[in-house]
Amino acid sequence: MKPKLENVPLTSLSTTPNNSFIPMLLIGILFFVFGFVTWLNGALIPFLKIACELNEFEAYLVTFVFYIAYFVMALPTSSILTKVGYKMGMTLGLGTMAAGAGLFILAALVGHFASFLFALFVLGTGLTVLQTAANPYIVCIGPRESAAMRISLMGIVNKGAGFIVPILFTAWILTGMEPYSEQALASLTDVQREIALAELSNRLVLPYLLMAIVLVGLMLFVFYSPLPEPDLGEKVQSSNADWKAILKYPQVILGALTLFCYIGVEVIAGDSIGLFSQGLGVAHFGMMTSYTMGFMVIGYVLGILLIPRVISQQTALTGSALAGLGFTLGILFSDSQSQTVSQFLLGWLGVLPIPDPVLYLALLGLANALVWPAVWPLALQGLGRLTATASALLIMGIAGGAILPLLYGYIAHSQGDSQMAYFLLLPCYAMIFYYAVWGHKITAKETQPDVVALNE
Repeated sequence: MKPKLENVPLTSLSTTPNNSFIPMLLIGILFFVFGFVTWLNGALIPFLKIACELNEFEAYLVTFVFYIAYFVMALPTSSILTKVGYKMGMTLGLGTMAAGAGLFILAALVGHFASFLFALFVLGTGLTVLQTAANPYIVCIGPRESAAMRISLMGIVNKGAGFIVPILFTAWILTGMEPYSEQALASLTDVQREIALAELSNRLVLPYLLMAIVLVGLMLFVFYSPLPEPDLGEKVQSSNADWKAILKYPQVILGALTLFCYIGVEVIAGDSIGLFSQGLGVAHFGMMTSYTMGFMVIGYVLGILLIPRVISQQTALTGSALAGLGFTLGILFSDSQSQTVSQFLLGWLGVLPIPDPVLYLALLGLANALVWPAVWPLALQGLGRLTATASALLIMGIAGGAILPLLYGYIAHSQGDSQMAYFLLLPCYAMIFYYAVWGHKITAKETQPDVVALNE
């Protein structure tokens, strides 16, 4: 006897302003935490490349370890949320992140790259729990048609944090890096170099101590908050039957693959821009992730203004894919010595000019902004009780942030051409375009008639 799966609507919480304000506020705080911790990697990569004496491929192990945690921990997270609920899951996620920040302090004191990677994995594990709980929560807190708008609002908070953190990191950590340049370190004896690198690594202790304190405070804040628990249907334990059922929903499988490609290109755009800029002689390379995040914030604002009043979530996703393809071609074929496009777009704002390929790379933030908020509601449509399981599967797509940047780093290092290595982005945006136009329409009802029987 197969389990009966009720087709529970996604709008499970009251959507009146009084009832939705507190949940939106609390989730917004969590999305700020997502952005702060996640986009710190963009400035951390060139820092650890110096402090741990890494080549370009090794430096991208930072993103690999951080994002592979999403893939490894997504299934256990689904079981945790089913047992303890979304609110307690967020609390556990924040506690895990606080532990990761503490491990990062120990790694800074020890100075071994493997210790940093382990701490990053723990941080990524905590974020996995938070993301798996928070994203469907935002979808379920109101009408599905405006879900992309709500996630866009959260995206502004997330990428706003991503805009701020590289600036803070550069001002606090990357100031006075002249004694640690490749030429300066080469002139030192082995003992002197080890002392200098240890001093550089110790710069991370105080920032991550403050991060751990803030995360513990947020954990207690969420635990004692009045955040309601979304009602997604029958309260049953996650089982193999749930996973067998969810695998019969092609829009979820293709959605996970789309998010794999999207997270990969988003992380490449946000985390590789620092090293790419450094290679082209940009002095303020540590702040370059802020350029990408700034354009993403603009994209999220457009999402809030236009979705669903002017354009649909599907149209936004299609436009994002086409923009991504266009900007990628700009990265590949623009002159690395030219700053013409940068001066035209940003010069009137008084922003320091940057090479054109770097600007096109930053503009991918604009193309990427609406992909995440558009894919989630399209993929979760009509899943009811299977929402948590589907969410875990979609979260597994974040593994793209682990694999694709590492692949980019390998290509750039082996070919000695960081600019042309960005050709990797083209098939990823092609997949996003496919899902926007055709993939999300391939539903269980059309391709798997037996699934309908489960819902009767």
